[in-house]
Amino acid sequence: MKWRGRERSSNIEDRRGQAGGFGGPLLGRSGGIRIPTGGGSRGGIGGVIGIIVVLGIIWMVTGQNPLDSLTSGSSPTTSSASSRQLPTEGQDELVDFVGVVVKETEDLWTEVFAASGEDYPEPPVVLFTGQTNSGCGAADARTGPFYCPVDSKVYIDLSFYDELRRKFGAPGDFAQAYVLAHEVGHHVQNLTGVLPEFNQRRQSMSQEQANAYSVRVELQADCYAGVWANYAGQQNLLDSGDIEEALNAAEQIGDDTLQKRMQGYAVPKTFNHGTSAQRQNWFERGYKSGNPTDCDTFSGNI
Repeated sequence: MKWRGRERSSNIEDRRGQAGGFGGPLLGRSGGIRIPTGGGSRGGIGGVIGIIVVLGIIWMVTGQNPLDSLTSGSSPTTSSASSRQLPTEGQDELVDFVGVVVKETEDLWTEVFAASGEDYPEPPVVLFTGQTNSGCGAADARTGPFYCPVDSKVYIDLSFYDELRRKFGAPGDFAQAYVLAHEVGHHVQNLTGVLPEFNQRRQSMSQEQANAYSVRVELQADCYAGVWANYAGQQNLLDSGDIEEALNAAEQIGDDTLQKRMQGYAVPKTFNHGTSAQRQNWFERGYKSGNPTDCDTFSGNI
């Protein structure tokens, strides 16, 4: 990816090296993340439907379905951690990379929202080490990158990128960019106003039904990541092999691939992010189209 020398986002919070996690476990049953599933619209973004959560690695690392933690009850925690000043450009290559990718997502979605006469509130991206506090509870590096709709922030421990390369077999800077673009896609979904609706609907869903909805919303975030990849291509940011890196990452973090790697077999009714093939297909659909309205994962088969 041709990212060097481009402008960084100003919406990066650097909490690395700070103690954190005062708000209770992110995956705990006492509260936390809410996942929207469908319905609702916020103007002309094609009836975008949304959700949140991590890339699907929660299930593999913790053995817990993330949906199990999505129960209502307690009030959300608020983040009290302070940020330090970002390293100046050129001092920390990975921070520079994240800042540039985030800035490019901001430019894309600002254009998309402006086309519908709306503003795009840019999500802060929080860099942390080990654990920090979020509006959804304690953010732990073991959960992987995630988006919290309570405070509208993306959280990532940058050591995840090393895990992505070594443990999950998904190297490359564009694989890393795909991760960020996917989480920003959840922010776009959050802006559609469908989160409260899902919280209500989930009360009448079985676990299997909730898992099925979760797959559709995660695939939509993958499609939005593909839309961003299309935009990056228009900005002449893509190197040869970049799209292949993203497609490989999508394959490596598919539910079936993760479960087979973890336990030797897959249990489809527990899938909550989609199979490798589904994740690749929807990313590629967004990339080829470049149009968010083509990311409707709630109509027909996926």
